[in-house]
Amino acid sequence: MVPEIRKVLEVNTLKSDLLQLLTIRGHIHQCTDLAALDAKASQNILTGYIGFDATADSLHVGNLAVIMLLRRLQQTGHKPIVLMGGGTTKVGDPSGKDDTRQLLSDAQIDANIASIKTIFGSFLTFGSGARDAAMVNNADWLDTLGYIPFLREVGKHFTINRMLTFDSVKLRLEREQPLTFLEFNYMIMQGYDFVELNKRYGCTLQMGGSDQWGNIVNGVELGRRMRDLELFGLTTPLITTASGGKMGKTATGAVWLKQERLKPYDYWQFWRNTEDADVGRFLKLFTDLPMEEIARLEKLKDAEINEAKKILADEATKLAHGDAAAKAAADTAHETFEGGSGKGSNLPVHEFNRGTSPAIIDIIVSLGFAASKGEAKRLIEQGGLKLNDQSVTSLAAVITPKDLDASGVARLSVGKKRHALVKAV
Repeated sequence: MVPEIRKVLEVNTLKSDLLQLLTIRGHIHQCTDLAALDAKASQNILTGYIGFDATADSLHVGNLAVIMLLRRLQQTGHKPIVLMGGGTTKVGDPSGKDDTRQLLSDAQIDANIASIKTIFGSFLTFGSGARDAAMVNNADWLDTLGYIPFLREVGKHFTINRMLTFDSVKLRLEREQPLTFLEFNYMIMQGYDFVELNKRYGCTLQMGGSDQWGNIVNGVELGRRMRDLELFGLTTPLITTASGGKMGKTATGAVWLKQERLKPYDYWQFWRNTEDADVGRFLKLFTDLPMEEIARLEKLKDAEINEAKKILADEATKLAHGDAAAKAAADTAHETFEGGSGKGSNLPVHEFNRGTSPAIIDIIVSLGFAASKGEAKRLIEQGGLKLNDQSVTSLAAVITPKDLDASGVARLSVGKKRHALVKAV
């Protein structure tokens, strides 16, 4: 936490609902001028934005901390802008990356944006009102820029000396990883986005993860130099687990926010498996539960903490996928772990043709329980796989008719917390 934030928080002088909420929920890491932002937010409707590049057809749990910033902005009476990086995705953000991003075609980027748009409807209310969320694409202005006019108007405000000091550049060079001239332009384009959003929408606040601090500060400074604007930047902490891992990473990959990528049941299970020490913090960051209720849940210990984890899973899944999906996931988990049959109706299902005998190794990979056949083999060798609660010990094991119940279904389990159904059709 930077000194100016610590000083303001210690004397408890925050006036705006926005910064009070962000503070008690643990959302604030850095801010360019917290006292001035607090004064603005207590007097006027703020318009703030966060940018999202369209490198995939879904966002993931790693993006959720900043999505919740936009939600908190709207909850306290301000206007959030979701900036889709139709233009910046063509360049690639080097922040936190050792390698150059794969360049996507315009068609791929457009398809990814169309897919990502559907995620935000669960977290924000869109419309034409003063406090309604808006979605904007920076390709609207970046694609039409003339290169030389852009360099003359914007590029003159950036020095190579200072650009080389930013972590996104410095770390890549220190590791002797290539940094293309294309990527080097990213921070200039992101800074220009902020100025353009101010011009078009009166936007005065840019938010993001802590890895975006340098890019955000560039935008604040560019606005002052180009147009004498008073702009603000705010970041949220990098979310790590109590054991030090990166939040949102699992053995089988990213925890996606689109249910076409990850079923609501698996999303629910991700939150249910939260480490004990993280439950209270994650309830503050990723749910809308009242702080009084969170304080009660934080005090639970030992076996009782599992009830708090279920509430966290319920509330987080409701936000992302709706009440019905959260209830179905919770019911399936109850049936799977507590109800006796162990064959919840909402578990992931792998179907195969009746009369065939599919290899269990192939099924594990297909379900996403292992990233490769090699990893699936190691699971079996380490005794981590069960079929109908019986350990699978043979690498050549297949599903046979005797493994199926009367409805043609068997249950596969990896460890104690990942389960799926195998069904003959």
